[in-house]
Amino acid sequence: MPVPPQDDHQQSLEPIAGAPHLPSPEPSRNENHAVHDIDMDIDEGRGGAGIDMDMDEGRTDYNMDERSRTPSPRPDIDAEFVGPRDLLYRNYHTGLDGRPCDIDGVFLPPGAPPPPLENVVTDDWTPFRNRSEFETAEFLYTQNQMPAGQIDRLLDIWASTLTNHNDKPPFADHRDLYNVIDSSPFGDVKWQSFTIAYDGERLEDKPWMDDKYEVWFRNPREVVHNMLANPSYTNDIDYRPYREYSTEGDKRQWKDFMSGDWAWDQADEIAKDPSTLGSTFVPVILGSDKTTVSVGTGNNEYYPLYASIGNIHNNIRRAHRDGVAVIGFLAMPKTTQEHAEEPSFRQFRRQLFHSSLSKILEPLKPGMTSPEVVRFGDGHYRRVIYGLGPYIADYEEQVLLACIVRNWCPKCVANRVNLDEDALPRTREYTETLIEEALPGDLWEDFGIVAQLVPFTNDFPRADIHQMLSPDILHQLIKGAFKDHLMTWVEKYLRHTHSKRTADKIMDDIDRRIAAVASFSGLRRFPQGRGFKQWTGDDSKALMKVYLPAIEGHVPTDVVRAFRALLDFCYLVRRNIITEDSLLEIEDALSRFHRYREIFRTTGVIFHFSLPRQHSLMHYARNIRLFAAPNGLCSSITENKHIKAVKEPWRRSSRYNALAAAAAAPALAPVAAAAPTLVLAPAPAAPAPASTPAPAPAPAPAPPLISIDEDLDIDNGPTVLQAFVQLARTPQGKKRAQTIPALANELDIPRLPDLLSRFLFQQLHPNDPRDPFDIPLAECPLYPGKISVFNSASSRFYAPSDLSGIGGMRVEHIRACPSWRNEYPRNDCVFVNTDSSLPGMQGLEVACVHTFFSFQYQGKVYPCAVIRWFDKVDDAADEDTGMWMVRPGFRANNTPEYAIIHIDTIYRAAHLIPVYGTDFLSQELKFYHSYDAFQAYYVNKYADHHAFEIAF
Repeated sequence: MPVPPQDDHQQSLEPIAGAPHLPSPEPSRNENHAVHDIDMDIDEGRGGAGIDMDMDEGRTDYNMDERSRTPSPRPDIDAEFVGPRDLLYRNYHTGLDGRPCDIDGVFLPPGAPPPPLENVVTDDWTPFRNRSEFETAEFLYTQNQMPAGQIDRLLDIWASTLTNHNDKPPFADHRDLYNVIDSSPFGDVKWQSFTIAYDGERLEDKPWMDDKYEVWFRNPREVVHNMLANPSYTNDIDYRPYREYSTEGDKRQWKDFMSGDWAWDQADEIAKDPSTLGSTFVPVILGSDKTTVSVGTGNNEYYPLYASIGNIHNNIRRAHRDGVAVIGFLAMPKTTQEHAEEPSFRQFRRQLFHSSLSKILEPLKPGMTSPEVVRFGDGHYRRVIYGLGPYIADYEEQVLLACIVRNWCPKCVANRVNLDEDALPRTREYTETLIEEALPGDLWEDFGIVAQLVPFTNDFPRADIHQMLSPDILHQLIKGAFKDHLMTWVEKYLRHTHSKRTADKIMDDIDRRIAAVASFSGLRRFPQGRGFKQWTGDDSKALMKVYLPAIEGHVPTDVVRAFRALLDFCYLVRRNIITEDSLLEIEDALSRFHRYREIFRTTGVIFHFSLPRQHSLMHYARNIRLFAAPNGLCSSITENKHIKAVKEPWRRSSRYNALAAAAAAPALAPVAAAAPTLVLAPAPAAPAPASTPAPAPAPAPAPPLISIDEDLDIDNGPTVLQAFVQLARTPQGKKRAQTIPALANELDIPRLPDLLSRFLFQQLHPNDPRDPFDIPLAECPLYPGKISVFNSASSRFYAPSDLSGIGGMRVEHIRACPSWRNEYPRNDCVFVNTDSSLPGMQGLEVACVHTFFSFQYQGKVYPCAVIRWFDKVDDAADEDTGMWMVRPGFRANNTPEYAIIHIDTIYRAAHLIPVYGTDFLSQELKFYHSYDAFQAYYVNKYADHHAFEIAF
């Protein structure tokens, strides 16, 4: 048997002054059309004539000499400093360097401006007659998503009100509206369809052999052209591969896709052809995932295929914009139960998937070897070379894509009985050689290869499906290793080591602990604990944030440490920027996880760890080096796209032949992008994040916000590294206290007037070295005037690893009100910046906010917060949970330690979870009692990714 090629991405690359990293020689590429027993009738457009296509099966002979061919010579490095203060520099690829050219492909001199746009009219609303007509269409079709019948009813009512005025509404009915949208020159790429039928050997007739299967698709080349031409991506697109380093220590870091080794290695291979030099490499990222739009209504499953490009930045791909587009709906063959499990049907169904992908992607193939000229969003033309990039898929889909047997790894050749053994990567080259030398049955049993299937990537140059499969945080880590594995093992452990009654009692207490966690912005609450039947990805993500403290005290320390290690791994790989130091932390977390998970095997809970999704953790470091930060390639991106691509068109449809209706539905987004007054200005490129926050001056006027929940907004404004906190717009007026003595009485803090005097002294004498409590009250100013009390404040801060705006900004609301939702008091906790020179929790303190207020003294307004301090229990985080522990602060006379602070010292909200210990929780305790009922708390660094980055 052949030996797999060596992995050349195990070690982090050192910066190179004169030459880039050399790729290992590429394996041979079989580009013969590879399809098994399938006929296709292609409908080039809606209602067009069909043509038959014969697709011949074939594989190219493997040539051992191909592996030893000479690599291309090293091109020169083009190095540039990037970002503020020259803290980073990039080595750019000089072969495929994205040089602008004219419409004929002739390169322009450096600095040449782009050609002017033709026929630009600033008030042109084509195809709409005016702005009001466009806004009506946008409201009905995009914002309200009104079904066709309701559109007709509304327009009829509207028309009846205009009859006496000899006028009429903008559209006659829904068909008129759809036709106008479709007629736009800026409209979306049109849909086409083809049908597929079995055309193989018939030893006996089966029902599925006579069926025809319809596939809808859009020309991916035109979809990619639209993405490249989008002007809102101008500041969020990379024209050439690069490697990024910090100037301090020359340490490499990975962020957006083009910073990974895969794009660089592909560019090296392409640049061997002199005709491609100067071009822009455009990797086409794919993803597919079945989805359900309704329950119990006929054919409710759909199989969308999505596409993006690797040039746009990860924040664009993650945002709800047009960086990911649906390019197809794949067929899902079904048959009778009698024939559903027959090998011939299962093989046909799988090969149909690959043949459909090959057909849909065919328009891109000529441009994978010969450059074509395309206009970009910055106005310039460039020569582009396409390539098939990473494929986003969950494990079941990866098995189908890689043509392997279930329970084997699609990325490496490890045996399924011991997946975590050291093993080299799978490659197309290695698989093809095995197929030539071994019998299909041996390949199935010994190598996990389905020899009868041919992957769609065999039809395209430089495409290896095993390397292309991207990491999938959602299904591999969150739904897989955390929910399906560790959480299940904990319950099995409890039932294995305790009686049924005791185990049930402990599980009930874990549920009560989860339900008792205090509210927090963006945190989903679990009133009944984790006892619900239908899990979603969001449920699993939310439970990860609060589960660890809930099990501590009920399970052995090694179980707690195993959870901590997995959580650390998940949060590290989800970072927006991953450095060489981050990779070391990732590898350390994985090592700890493998060490501590052994308790589940030694206690008899499980017998082995050969679990493909859990095994995938071993490939993350290599995949990060190849594809950069995994948060730009997660299946949560395609799952979120289901709403716009499938579910909303389905809701607008008549449910009859809904797939054709969804494909035929017009798209208003490209029209809106071209509207003269509604073009969105792109956010500026985000600089590197600061390690510790500092108070910031007031920002520019508030940018547009997208509300996620009542406590959290996405902020699409520009990137600002410093946190900014401001009080709510509306004070409570007479509903709350209006003087300090009245507020002291309301909060039951008799010393509040003294605290305000000391606060004023500190504000007026910022350089006084004395502790404010050592200053005699006689030296402190008095304030007898009015105050304004507020129930909340908001913090705007940079959190690109979390759900945030294009510039990485988000806004969270910090509550401090006596009656939240007219039911119970809510007093959130905050991080207070006490020493910006120290890292993490060493420079931060935690406090609970009792109220926000402002007052004016000597002509200056002071926005403040009344807080109670929490003291750190130790000088470091807890060894088992990895979280800092705090307890309510008390003064020497055993009274609570209150203070008044300026809101500029607040960074953002903090989340605390009680240290429950081994005691069982009272059923009477509610989540809004959480911050008052316990002696110690964990500072929850898993509350979100930003908290993980600062609360270390």
